Amino acid sequence: MSRVRLDVDHARDVAAALLRGAGVPDDDAHLTADCLVYADRRGTASHGLLRLPLYLSALVAGGINPRPQVRWLNSHPGGGLLHADGALGQVAMGQAVEFVAERIEASPVVAVVVQDSTHYGAGAYWSDLIADLGCVALITSTTGPVATPHGAHRTILGSNPLTIVLPAGTEGHLTADIATSAGAYGKVVEAANAGEQIPPGWAVDSAGRPTTDPDQALRGALIAMGGHKGSALMVALEGLSAALGSAAYAFETEDIWVNPASRMNVGHTLIALNPAFFGGTDHTAARVETLRQAVRDAGEPGAVHAPGDIELARAARNTRTIEVAESTVTAVNDLALAHHTPLLRPDNQPGDGPAS
Repeated sequence: MSRVRLDVDHARDVAAALLRGAGVPDDDAHLTADCLVYADRRGTASHGLLRLPLYLSALVAGGINPRPQVRWLNSHPGGGLLHADGALGQVAMGQAVEFVAERIEASPVVAVVVQDSTHYGAGAYWSDLIADLGCVALITSTTGPVATPHGAHRTILGSNPLTIVLPAGTEGHLTADIATSAGAYGKVVEAANAGEQIPPGWAVDSAGRPTTDPDQALRGALIAMGGHKGSALMVALEGLSAALGSAAYAFETEDIWVNPASRMNVGHTLIALNPAFFGGTDHTAARVETLRQAVRDAGEPGAVHAPGDIELARAARNTRTIEVAESTVTAVNDLALAHHTPLLRPDNQPGDGPAS
């Protein structure tokens, strides 16, 4: 896949300018752009600038509300229900994290349920903010109908991401940030854009036959990771993300990838735990670090990674620049030309290192 290296600040500014051009207020545009570039810095292109053309088409068509009236339907010391009014998922999650930050010092647990939202980007972006407070977090979300239960081929489930973060010392947090489908939907889109195949075991076509053709996969369904066990987790996360509020299940909505005018009514659930009310903040961080090092030491040096190690290493290398697929740069620049905003321009200086 041909890739282009971009300056981080430049990429963020271009993304924010395009979002502003679609009617998004400045602060919301910068937050969303920062979330996208964060994903590319970590090598998670499926949640990076690849998503920007999708967001823009949905903002124009009405699937995403650029100026939502976000409001709390319920609010208590230990939790709340947020109605996002079709907002960018980053805007909704920004308010959810702020709600937690204001309350978690005085409470062992704070939970936020979000309804009528959209895609929130990389879950690790939000879990980092919670872990920076010294707290543990679990974050889930519905998505559009892209996946099928074990043994089926109808798309009734989302890829239903799960993020769990454990704060750990100065080296970075221990973070598991995964789609519960065998492969992330955005990675299938990226492969289709680049004319490449996807790995075996990710998807079936519309007739239920295994496929490595991303276009057939997009017309068919993703399958759960881990067979029937992953399928069970996927179903449970669908419920955890939607059933506590009035968000839609995947089979009740239409994905903005298919129809940019679709108000998907995505649901998120964020649960934060304050270690100070249990074994203590320092105790928890030390125990997490012990676990992480034990995982790394289980094999030959450098051969075994704890959750989040690879992404942390990429982010540390990509402080100044990121590498993005050429197809993504082309798609973004086509929109920039149409809307008379700045173009993404390659960074010709020596890079920080491989993005992935």
